[in-house]
Amino acid sequence: MRRTMVKFFGTTILLGMIVLAGAILTGTADARTLDEIKAAGRIRVAVFADKPPFGYLDEEGKNVGFDLVIAKRVVKDLFGSENAVEWVLLEPANRVEYLEADKIDVVFANFTVTKERAEKVDFALPYMKVAIGVVSPESAAVKDIADLKGKKLIVVKGTTAETFFASNYPDVELLKFDAISEAFQALTDGRGAGLSNDNTFLFAWANTNKGYTVGIPSLGSLDTIAPAVRKGNKELLEWLNEDIQKLGAENFIHKAYDEALAPYYGGTVNPNDLVIEGGVIK
Repeated sequence: MRRTMVKFFGTTILLGMIVLAGAILTGTADARTLDEIKAAGRIRVAVFADKPPFGYLDEEGKNVGFDLVIAKRVVKDLFGSENAVEWVLLEPANRVEYLEADKIDVVFANFTVTKERAEKVDFALPYMKVAIGVVSPESAAVKDIADLKGKKLIVVKGTTAETFFASNYPDVELLKFDAISEAFQALTDGRGAGLSNDNTFLFAWANTNKGYTVGIPSLGSLDTIAPAVRKGNKELLEWLNEDIQKLGAENFIHKAYDEALAPYYGGTVNPNDLVIEGGVIK
């Protein structure tokens, strides 16, 4: 009887270890709850390092940008200090993966809400409107999809631009890059006729890089940008939504726009065309 019990418990422990190892390898470990995040005294926030003016590193190596202004305020509301955070730098294609693997608690990396992504992560209320655009040299401006015939279009892997063109214009040859900075380097090197990305990003980039224009300002549907958490992390999601609603009451997203985006857009963009306050689209 004793041998049987020992064998039973030994098998149970072994199975438990196998399940735990599998969870680690497959990224199915449970996400940290809101209470666990508070107890740790720090939240892990995913941001971009090379997408100005939304998320990038300044000359001193500090994380700055529009997404960061909002994220820092959210962190401050949660802990009382905006420094209670671990910034995790990633590429567009890693956002879903990092949440599923519990490497991060929340994404503030210019994350466009799509049906496909919403099946894998939970999006909080949005704070920005966005569509897809195409930027190109003024000397050979791409103003229509037809202008891309026989030419290469540069995209970043894991972006809505990549998905949009692959689904709707399969004949357009895509030159794909993992990093945003690599994609724009390819554009300035002349390796593609144009580059497609969020139009909000392209307007800012073209305004600060002479000789380029957003010849196609909007493609597809008007989408939104929002923070995202691990699928099923209900407590953190509800807290985020409540905080975003409170920020709307003080017009905070407009303040973030004035601080981080206005210097890039100048007077060329109406903030109300981009900003969403309190998670409510008007």
